Amino acid sequence: MQVYRLPALTDNYIFLLLDRERQEAAVVDPGAAEPVLHKLNELGATLIAIFNTHHHSDHVGANRQLIQRFPHLTIYGGAEDRGRIPRQQVFLQDGDRVSFSNREGRVFFVPGHTRGHIAYYFPPVTDDEPGELFCGDTLFTGGCGRLFEGTPAQMLNSLAKLRSLPDTTRIWCAHEYTLSNLKFAVTIDRDNVALQQRLREVEASRQRGEATIPSILEIEKQTNPFLRWDCESLQAAVNSRDSVQTFARIRSRKDMAKLF
Repeated sequence: MQVYRLPALTDNYIFLLLDRERQEAAVVDPGAAEPVLHKLNELGATLIAIFNTHHHSDHVGANRQLIQRFPHLTIYGGAEDRGRIPRQQVFLQDGDRVSFSNREGRVFFVPGHTRGHIAYYFPPVTDDEPGELFCGDTLFTGGCGRLFEGTPAQMLNSLAKLRSLPDTTRIWCAHEYTLSNLKFAVTIDRDNVALQQRLREVEASRQRGEATIPSILEIEKQTNPFLRWDCESLQAAVNSRDSVQTFARIRSRKDMAKLF
């Protein structure tokens, strides 16, 4: 299973998964049709599945157009998003499985950003390969999604599920927010040397026009404040010893900073 990152809209990424042997493809969160159709044509592949993480238009905006072009494809989404994802056919719950390219993916129910958000995790096939996590707007590189329909406790629980995956897991999140996220992170995790180094690397990457996604879970656990709610220095920074309250205060500061 090959993964292609397709820039779309303002700062979205669509992920196209390719089964080279069968020349079949799936896409994760197609907010726009043109990048998907262009890549499919380039690869000579047929689209057979759409994996939606949640109902926001920049993640499902191309569903109708793509199923018109490929009428036999299957559209997946969370059970809690019934009626909100265009042309949804499969309604997934936590622990369900999806299959593509002889790989079985696990579904995580991760509410917080929205009430129906899910993520897809494809474990590695061999010991020397990473797992692939498609997490939509729940976990970002250096950050997490805004709480539009959920509570801090829900989002912390959702992120805890993702944090428990193997350190080598690749994080395919749906927006290029990394630089903005890390600029905020250093204001609240000031003594984190790994974070400071990562910010310098990301600044250089973005100046060269390079994407920062995918990330690696091990790096996120070291530098992403929204995965470090139980870190004493971060708890001290927001004057709390409670994990949920610590997370909520960090998220509130991010919201007030008017950053993603």
